[in-house]
Amino acid sequence: MAKMGTRSSPAKDPKKESPPKSQGLIKNPSMELCRFTDPDVDRLRPYFPDGAIFRPFDSSLKSDCISDTWITFPAIPFLIGFTYPFPALTQEFFTLTGLCYIQAMPMVWRVLYSFEHIVKQEGIDIGMSELSQLYNLVSHGSYRYLLKSKPEQPHPILKVTRNDTNWKNHFFFVRRDSIPNGTHLPKKWNTDGRI
Repeated sequence: MAKMGTRSSPAKDPKKESPPKSQGLIKNPSMELCRFTDPDVDRLRPYFPDGAIFRPFDSSLKSDCISDTWITFPAIPFLIGFTYPFPALTQEFFTLTGLCYIQAMPMVWRVLYSFEHIVKQEGIDIGMSELSQLYNLVSHGSYRYLLKSKPEQPHPILKVTRNDTNWKNHFFFVRRDSIPNGTHLPKKWNTDGRI
């Protein structure tokens, strides 16, 4: 009697998708649910390399969500002129501080953008040592951070400290393996207070 052949099931992707999960770090999570929709994200696509994969809008997600598959980006850096991958000084800032991009308040992004512009336009070499002589990195609650000018020193860059409304719920997710260095970016917020 002939044996019956069996058909093997198609190979499954060994990498399971890790859905974003809240770390429970933000004070008022119901006030910070995602409001940055797919059409909003479509306007930012040109600021990412070709092939970047964006997660569909989900209004239940919070900015402190973490995932092995997805990384959270705030909208603010792209709205002021950044593209990804970020320039050298900005990359160095996040590498040395260990912060996730979403932990930096809008004024941090404006300061970094201003310094990147000075570096590019004037050819002045500015690094983290110069930045640390001008600012202290301080928490502003819920493990978010801003740059505070050193005591008894005027703010080095004017008009970067203005208030941004709704910035906390203007964020989106990009698949880590679809962007340069994405798999190496932090997966959890820096919560130990050591910067």
